[in-house]
Formats: sequence, structure tokens, C-alpha cells
Amino acid sequence: MSVETKKLSKEISEIFWREGFSLATAESCTAGNVAAIITAIPGSSRFYKGGIVAYADEVKRDLLHVKAETLEACGAVSEETVTEMVKGAIETFGTDYAMATSGIAGPGGGTHEKPVGTIWLAAGNKDRILTLKLTEDEGREKNIQSATKNVLQLLLSACQNQENEQ
Repeated sequence: MSVETKKLSKEISEIFWREGFSLATAESCTAGNVAAIITAIPGSSRFYKGGIVAYADEVKRDLLHVKAETLEACGAVSEETVTEMVKGAIETFGTDYAMATSGIAGPGGGTHEKPVGTIWLAAGNKDRILTLKLTEDEGREKNIQSATKNVLQLLLSACQNQENEQ
């Protein structure tokens, strides 16, 4: 875990402990890496309820409630899909917040429309979800690390915006 990622996870933990928020993850291309980073911080069991690694579309559909129409029209690697993954994780786990990742980490699997390194991220609560598209291919491991760091930053932004609005 990079120093920056560890710092982000610690900041998130402090906010979630202080505010009493709960969290879930819905991961595809990061395959549980986001959950591992969150749970590496002692005390995360006070707010982290669990996660789903959803590589297959049927898992996204059946467990995370991503609409079949969304997967058909937009594909698994899309803003629409990760937004629905966040909503589905919140519903499935009964949490305040969730994070989602879906992309093509590589080295294979890319297409002309969605090349390797295309990764969609989402984080937020039932009222507001932030999204981000990554497009750089730095190799599988770095793509996963970048997605993990960036989705943690999205969640931190979503939480800080919530605090500022209260």
C-alpha cells in the first residue's frame, strides 16, 4: 500500500468513525483491493460492512442490481454501470456510502472504444454520487493501484462535501 493510499484510507476511517457513517464496496477490476486498503486500518469493522467483487455481469445484475438494460446499452465499463453499482451496494449492505470500480486493467481485454486502462469509478451516498473516468494504461498493477487511490479520493470528496453541507 502506498503512503498516499494509506493516508487516504486513514482520513476516510476518521470521518466514518466521527460521523457514524457505514461503507460498502462493489469492485470489478480492482478485485477487492479497495476493500483490502480500507480494512488495513485498525477499527474499520466499526464502519465497513462488506463488499462484492463482481467480475461477471450477472453478479453486477443479481447482487448489485445493475439493470440489464444498462449493461446492454452502456457496457460493464461505464459511468452508468458504476453509478448503479454504488446504489446497489448501498441497498444490498444497508450502508450510508459505497464505492465502485469497473474497468479494463489489462494487459488484454481492451477494444478501440474502451482500450486497456479505461476504468470508471464511483463513490457516494444515495443522494449524491461522484464519478471519474481513468484512461491511462500503466500496466495492470499500476492501473489497479491508480483506480484504488482515485476511488478513495472520490469517497473522501463525497464525505467532505456532505460534512460541509450540514
